[in-house]
Amino acid sequence: MGDQGTGGIEGRMERSARRSISEANPNTHEDQMQKQSNQPETPSPEPEKQTEFHQVNSPRHLFTPPPPASALSRNPSTSSNTSEEWSSRPQRSSAHPRRNELLVDSRGRRPLEPPVTKTTLSELDVNKIIHNPKLRHDINFDPELHFRPNLDGEKGRRKQDKANQFWTTLSEQLQQFVTDPVTFQSQYSGKEWCLPILLRSVKEIIQTLVPARDRAYLDEGLNVDLIMQQFHKGIADLEKLASWLSNVLKSHCAPMRDEWVDEMYNQLTNGNRTNDMEELVQGMRSLLSVLEAMKLDVANHQIRCLRPILIEDTVHFEKRFFWKKIQTGKLDPQSAEHWYVLARHEISPSHASRIAFGEMAIFFEALSRLILPSNSDQFPQTFLFDEERLLKLRTDMLDAVNLEICMRLYERFEREYRFHATPTLSAIGTSFLAMPFSDASGFLTSGSDDEISEFNFNDPPPSRPSSLIFSSAGSAHSSPRSSMILPANPPPRVDTKAKSRELYNSLVALLQTSPPSSRSSQRWKAMKDSLAVQIFRFTDAPAEALLRLEEQLDQHLCEPDSYLFQEVEQHYHTRLVTELQQRARELKPLTGVGLFSVATGGRVHTSSRTSDGPRDRVPERDSHESCSREVREDTGMEDMATRLTHLGLLHWRVWSQLVYQGEQIDTEMTLDNAP
Repeated sequence: MGDQGTGGIEGRMERSARRSISEANPNTHEDQMQKQSNQPETPSPEPEKQTEFHQVNSPRHLFTPPPPASALSRNPSTSSNTSEEWSSRPQRSSAHPRRNELLVDSRGRRPLEPPVTKTTLSELDVNKIIHNPKLRHDINFDPELHFRPNLDGEKGRRKQDKANQFWTTLSEQLQQFVTDPVTFQSQYSGKEWCLPILLRSVKEIIQTLVPARDRAYLDEGLNVDLIMQQFHKGIADLEKLASWLSNVLKSHCAPMRDEWVDEMYNQLTNGNRTNDMEELVQGMRSLLSVLEAMKLDVANHQIRCLRPILIEDTVHFEKRFFWKKIQTGKLDPQSAEHWYVLARHEISPSHASRIAFGEMAIFFEALSRLILPSNSDQFPQTFLFDEERLLKLRTDMLDAVNLEICMRLYERFEREYRFHATPTLSAIGTSFLAMPFSDASGFLTSGSDDEISEFNFNDPPPSRPSSLIFSSAGSAHSSPRSSMILPANPPPRVDTKAKSRELYNSLVALLQTSPPSSRSSQRWKAMKDSLAVQIFRFTDAPAEALLRLEEQLDQHLCEPDSYLFQEVEQHYHTRLVTELQQRARELKPLTGVGLFSVATGGRVHTSSRTSDGPRDRVPERDSHESCSREVREDTGMEDMATRLTHLGLLHWRVWSQLVYQGEQIDTEMTLDNAP
């Protein structure tokens, strides 16, 4: 890998400020990289398939610690798992150090901490994972659950700013050490500064990643006090330390991380040789990036391995956990008891619900009402781990109701102004003369009735519209006799159905591309004008009707007092309960991993829908409109029903005996037999 330097940046105190940070000496890094023994299991790119570091029998090679060594730094937690983000450098406004930051310690203020430390990564320890009740609950619902650096929101921005401040300060301190060692010594003699603090954090993190038998090597190779003495005397060897560290990391990380380790080594050596403080600090950031990634790899691998065990033990674990909370007064179940008692008095489950839900009939009926958009009540305390999921279901239901309101207003305007733009050909007495023209345009369709796809508003918008299929009907060779057999209405009906479906898809796409808002109702109100224009484009209404359409949208969208909103919401609630009954019949016998696999792995489809009753009982005169509406009603309903059934079953198994059924449970927790 080239030559290895001696002396490093420490020699600046005794050498010229313009001399290279270290002289060239032979380097054994490339030879060491070739000495490999047992490799950790290679994980796939997915975060959940990671190397389990404690299973490595022996490192590839742990070298005798280098004689003199220089300190390295690590990557901030504010960086992502991608090497591109890790390699970003803090921007400096000046080539000279800012005195107010370099005097942090001399003024008695607390030194800056590295952005990633053993403490910040402690939540990734397996003991913390096993005893984290929220994580153990969420793992039942999210098959992609994994750890990652949290850079979201205002908290993430503050973490990023703090990390950049640390790296900038370290760079300026090193620059001052090289250019003005006398001043540097007067400011930091006997005081902590960024480099030794960073070295100790690096050592502590590595100790959590290597077996106990290898920690003696770390104590020798990363003796921070000795390294800092060598640093101040100008005899520390930065490049040799970088080479040793790279081999230590490669011996315990997955091979997929080797490239990042090599990048870290190259940045450190190049920065040292070219006297580039920015690249040197960037190498230290890369070092911490690898350490953070290794810790995440181990944690995500443990989640993947422990998932079946944690899921199977969910009911028993949560019963014990919440029972203790109730006994110690940290959780008050009174609101949940009141909610369930009130539901028992107000709800009279249907016969179908009693058969499908059994003893859970009242609970599921009440649960289905909790996610209605018109219900602004807070969720009972027993749902404290499911509030986000219930809020998401309530938002999805609001989206479904508002989309249906838009479509019903469109149908109303379409019926009112259907023949406003062009005269109808039915006024011509010899209707059969118009049939070839009608056939040529009317049978332009995107599929048969049986091919209508069920669009899910939770899915991403399609990249292109459905292709059109030309029918052979209406051929130029068809005779008036054969044309007269066809009724005059079907072509417009087929075209109207396709147009209705196209409008619905466009409204969904418009919803998905709308700016996010803290409240879903605010987003819909902000979209009102855009929705009106989009609906208006699909009608033959005159221009003056656009204003009336906007007014009606404003009157009905997200308005629980609106008669149309109430009608649509009630209709969707009825459909949701029907879907819940079917899901409960199929998911109720499942427990643990079986329930998780079916509920999160795909929709549960029924073999026949005739047993559900209402969805096939459509008057013949409204068959076209009802068919189009049924497709819209099914959009998202199956998905919401599956999610709510999964949540409800798990909730009932935990809380039925604790709260809803009022059974007393002894302190010995004899509840090991989950229902």
